[in-house]
Amino acid sequence: MSIECLAPGVATLLQDAGRRGLRRHGIADGGALDPWSFALANLLAGNPAGAPTLEITLAGPRLRFHVAARIALCGGGIEAECDGTPLPTSRPVAVPAGGVLRLGRCRDGARAYLAVRGGLRVVPVLGSASTDLRAGFGGIAGRPLRSGDRLAIEGAANVDSVRFPDWWIDPSSDDRPRGGDRVVRVLAGSDATAPPGALFAHAWQVTPASNRQGLRLLGRAIAAAERGERVSEPVVPGTVQLPPDGQPIVLLADAQTHGGYPRIGHAIRADWPALAQLRPGDRLRFSPCAPDEARAALCRQRQRLHRIALALDAKRALA
Repeated sequence: MSIECLAPGVATLLQDAGRRGLRRHGIADGGALDPWSFALANLLAGNPAGAPTLEITLAGPRLRFHVAARIALCGGGIEAECDGTPLPTSRPVAVPAGGVLRLGRCRDGARAYLAVRGGLRVVPVLGSASTDLRAGFGGIAGRPLRSGDRLAIEGAANVDSVRFPDWWIDPSSDDRPRGGDRVVRVLAGSDATAPPGALFAHAWQVTPASNRQGLRLLGRAIAAAERGERVSEPVVPGTVQLPPDGQPIVLLADAQTHGGYPRIGHAIRADWPALAQLRPGDRLRFSPCAPDEARAALCRQRQRLHRIALALDAKRALA
């Protein structure tokens, strides 16, 4: 009962909801960069929201299923087909035993998530299945998927007994309008090094040097009020740092635990899915946000995910 990797794609990683509570030991949170698409794929597949999935970056793998399975694909508008038949995203679909799933490029973002009914079986490290590339542990030996790898499916024998409604859902993580530069809301930073409003004055472009640790941005350099070496301070995913060159870095899930660059802002958690879908060349703008607004936005997002989970359970019960 396994999935065989025939071709790995650009960077396919096994990820779950990450490692929590270990930053004081120097261990990154890790986990899915786009927590919304990750949870949505799992719910559509009939899994708990935090079950292990495959996180696909830019272009996906080619996989042979040695057992019939139910899957769901969310995020990034990924091209998908099984044995030559195009597959939809944002809904549960069936893959037959022996079927070959081909995942192409992400058309509308940087990352997509493949969830399989039952979840992917992996030995957890420090309480998580997530791949930590820098530390070299978790997932599949701490590395991306390779040709020849086999992934076991938990509970694959029970797939045929579960009924799945043919139900598509809107995959967006919020109700804000699309088009133009992506807007990411930012809380005020703890460091007053940058001139007020400098981060919000113009758009920034995502550079190819970006990765799971952080998005490196390019734009009109921000002149820091202080220069020279600083004492390292704690940082977390979402922290906006200002290096000496004046080009901001937005830390993501694999962020280090401490850093010496000034912390000039913090991207709110509700907008982390938007950050995860930015690819080199994309533009974004930052918008100031108050703490109450940030909490309300996250609450709305979590409530929406909860309503989707309840609706899916109800439709499966009636199917």
